[in-house]
This record gives sequence, C-alpha cells and structure tokens, in this order.
Amino acid sequence: MSWMQRLRSSNATWVLAPALSVALMIGTAAEACTSFVIRNTDGGVVYGRTMEMGFVLKAGAIVVPRKLALTSLGPGGKPGSMTWTSRYAAVGLNAFGLAVLIDGLNEKGLAGGALYFPDYVGYADAAKADPAKTLAQWDVVGWVLTSFATVAEVKAGLSGISVVGLADPNLGVAPLHYTFHDTTGASVVIEPVDGVLKVHDNPFGVMTNSPTFDWHLSNLRNYVKISPTNAPPLQIAGQTVAPIGQGSGLLGIPGDPTPPSRFIRALGYAMSLERKPAGIESVRAAEHILNNFDIPKGWVRPDKSDATVMEFTQWSTIADLANRRYYVKTYDDQVLRGIDLTGFDLDAEAIRSAPLLAAPTPPALPFPKP
Repeated sequence: MSWMQRLRSSNATWVLAPALSVALMIGTAAEACTSFVIRNTDGGVVYGRTMEMGFVLKAGAIVVPRKLALTSLGPGGKPGSMTWTSRYAAVGLNAFGLAVLIDGLNEKGLAGGALYFPDYVGYADAAKADPAKTLAQWDVVGWVLTSFATVAEVKAGLSGISVVGLADPNLGVAPLHYTFHDTTGASVVIEPVDGVLKVHDNPFGVMTNSPTFDWHLSNLRNYVKISPTNAPPLQIAGQTVAPIGQGSGLLGIPGDPTPPSRFIRALGYAMSLERKPAGIESVRAAEHILNNFDIPKGWVRPDKSDATVMEFTQWSTIADLANRRYYVKTYDDQVLRGIDLTGFDLDAEAIRSAPLLAAPTPPALPFPKP
C-alpha cells in the first residue's frame, strides 16, 4: 500500500495538542528552511519550501476536515483554553505522528508554514496572556489554515492573539516564525518579537530564517545590481573586456547556506523564473527552485566535534494554490508525490494520516518492447 493509499484509509482521530517533549524537537537544529512563491501565466500562485533538521522528524501527511473541534496546548503540557472549530479543511505535513501542521494548504487556497527563527524570537509571557486567545508556537499554522481563507483574514484574525513558547527541560523552546500566501498573491510574515506579533506584508513572497524579516528587506539593498541578464562588455583603454561565459549578471549573488544568502538567492530565482501555465508545469518550475536549496547530509555541521547532528533537507513541499494540490518529496525519495485535497471527504469525522514511506529504488524506465 502506498503512503497515498494509507492517507485515504487512515481513521485515526487526534487532538491538536501534541506531547510537549516530542513537539519541541521540531524546533531544534533547524536553521536552513527556505520558502518562496512564484506566479504562473494565469496569475496563479505556487508556494514552495524546504524543511531542514539535524535529526529525523518522521514526518507524515495529514488532512484535517471541517467542523473538527481543536484545542491548543497550554503551559505545562496541558490542554490550553483556546479552542476553535475548523472552518476549512487543510492538508499538510506533521512530525512524529502528531496532529500538528508544520506546513500546509487549505481548501480556500491559503498556504504556508512555520520556519525556524532562533535568537530573535520573543514569545508572549504566558502568565500575562489571555488563555482564551493564546496559542502554543506549533499550533499557529494549524489554527490559521483551518480558520481563514485569505491573508487579509489572517491579519485581521491576529488581533488579540498571543503566541507563547512552551519549554521542555531538555530541549528548550522551539523558536518559530510563520509565512502565509493566498490565491490573490498576497503574502504575510508573522514574527513573535518582544512579546508581540510583528506582522509584515511580504511583496516578494520569500522567507528564510533569522534575522527578522525587515532586516532581510534592508539587506536587499546590497544586491541592487544583480541581474539574470548578462553584463555588457566593458570598454577599457580602447579594449573590449567581455564577460566569461553565461550568468555574468549574477556575479556576486551569495551561494552559501546562511539565511541571508538563501533569502537573496530564493528571491532571485522567484523573480527571474520564466512563468509557466497553471498546473503541473508551474509546480515543476517551483521544484527546480527547491532543488537549489537541497542540503545533503554532511554539508552543514553545527559542530565539527559532533558528526551525529548533521542538518539536511528532510522534505520539500509545493502547494498549487489554485488547484488545491499539495506535493511533497523527501530526502530518501526524490519523486514528487501529489495530494489532491478536493479528492477527500472534507466533512469527515476524523483526521486522515499517512507516513511518508521512502521508495529509494528509482522506477524503471518503460522502454517499449521491440
């Protein structure tokens, strides 16, 4: 049975609140997530992102139906006071078999996810926040995707909401910020800083990790001469000095895996990409961008004295907002798999789930018989 078939046949019912000690592992050793959006020739939006981690997340696909009672997690690992009923169905990825959306797409075409935000995150004080309007940091994506249809609704719905960072004695607090995109092309970045939610309109649709989003926008000013168009020849002392090979307009674009460099590179790809028709052609175009941010095991090592924690791209996802299709590929299986959200019973009584089972053996090329 394929993991897609497992997703359709699963009848597991979950509460949204995860086990505290496990869920906090989502935030550790993950500093290389990259996200972006591209437009197709019809003006539609396709969203893509990578997930990097220094240990195996055991991610699975889940579909959250409409009209499901959900509860955020509160301090001490107990159910919180904030409850809501899912207005919209959503599909996405979780971790460790938990009913937590790290990334996803809903039935209205709103997509987005959580990315790592170390050193700059500043969650609200749980003791001072209104429990009825307080979300744990890993519940934000699920709450947004099951509650809102557009970025404008998300921004309005954040009024009065507090996001707290719940701690584990061994693992600490998962520092997260969030990105969301809708079918109109609107994008927003939500960052918990100094105890409040900083909300940034994102005209570029790109986000990586720390520093804060406004810092990345300022950093763009260092790259104003970068261009996908080749640089013209230079005239010096009556001599013509021509560029070597193709891509001379991109000389100086950063190629390292740090968040500021990936932000610039992702924006460059997204802005210069040739637009394709809606559907699978645009999805494949987004996949080509994602491939440039894939981190193999061993390339990024937080500490050379410890080779057991090597950050790598565990999965990459693409969301076709107009067609409500969500795609995923994993480190061990680079075949892009699709999930059609409209093909599910969106009024089902339980969350559907499926593990992302690897199929490392490439499928045979179907040569015709002589």
